[in-house]
Amino acid sequence: MFPAFTIVDGIPALIIRPDSITILKDEEALEKFRRYWDILRNEVPAKYLIAKLISVDYAEDADEKELWKVHDEAMKEFWEVFYDSDKSLMDKIKEGKFPEKNLLKLKRDLAWEILKSCRFCEWRCNVNRLEGKLGVCKLDRRSYISSIFVHMGEEAELVPSLTIFFSHCNFKCVYCQNWDISQVHAGEEIPPKKVAKMIEEERSLLRIRNVNWVGGEPTPNLHYILDVLVYLKANVPQVWNSNFYNSVEAIKLLLGIIDLWLPDFKYGNDRCALRLSKIPKYFSTITRNFKMIDKDSEEILIRHLVLPNHIECCTKVVLEWIANNIKNARVRVNVMEQYRPEYQAYKYPDISRRLRRDEWIKAVNYARSLGLSLTV
Repeated sequence: MFPAFTIVDGIPALIIRPDSITILKDEEALEKFRRYWDILRNEVPAKYLIAKLISVDYAEDADEKELWKVHDEAMKEFWEVFYDSDKSLMDKIKEGKFPEKNLLKLKRDLAWEILKSCRFCEWRCNVNRLEGKLGVCKLDRRSYISSIFVHMGEEAELVPSLTIFFSHCNFKCVYCQNWDISQVHAGEEIPPKKVAKMIEEERSLLRIRNVNWVGGEPTPNLHYILDVLVYLKANVPQVWNSNFYNSVEAIKLLLGIIDLWLPDFKYGNDRCALRLSKIPKYFSTITRNFKMIDKDSEEILIRHLVLPNHIECCTKVVLEWIANNIKNARVRVNVMEQYRPEYQAYKYPDISRRLRRDEWIKAVNYARSLGLSLTV
């Protein structure tokens, strides 16, 4: 029995996934996600560790407005440190001497404050989840994890990936392939400190490339994720694997924390989003969020799942928008062919069958004609 894991240029890889090795020689992949690879080589720190270095000062009883004021000022310092960083920054990280009040803890405290009138996603339920009220996601303050494991089936850039699957979701996709954790209560509560220890162990064994926050949907669990990061010490990239229906507030909290964005871009219009995922204001919300993270420092791997009979109304529109609007970020796109009719898809004639090979090839060729950098 040969080992599943190997190390190439200091980066974990999978023998059973040869593409996780060959991707390390792909010049386009290396350039697009340059900082991601540098973190894995321990040449630069993950962003959340830099946030721990930024000292802040705020009163324990400060209200949300005051916390945002301190946060926005601290983020200016964060970007200065981030862009001007050199090798000495890693030395500071290794010393582990972080200020008691730092930017990461401020983000965590802000998340818990927002939980009192929840606005993590664009539903903006404004319910007090801290006191037990449930939002569209059907969650109160508690987070439920359905599984944590080293995923070997993600994109070549990601595997091996430590995936942390939350249950519950703010979408109601009629074709959801994870409906048994997104639409049905599942999972268990795990203390944040315990999850941090699990991450540190996997990283110390060089068995993972990243921490992949997924679901269900990670967005309703932002306060919990920040709790984990407060305890975490490992230099490991943080991946935000999301439907990307985040609020402006959530994006602001995630900036300076996430090293590789892994958002879905599902639909090219609001009509399909409302019909198939029961989501209002989809296109304007998603495109706004992409514009918020369209910065030189951000590295983004966009997933678009091609749906049967939706190439004209969704796939082409999505690909065109990416090509024409994301100008500064380093972006790769996965035009996905994995669609299969699950959950309630049989009720919708247009998506009640598998995607045909020729439909997927048409989508890929169109993406290439737009000059997009593609991955699988």
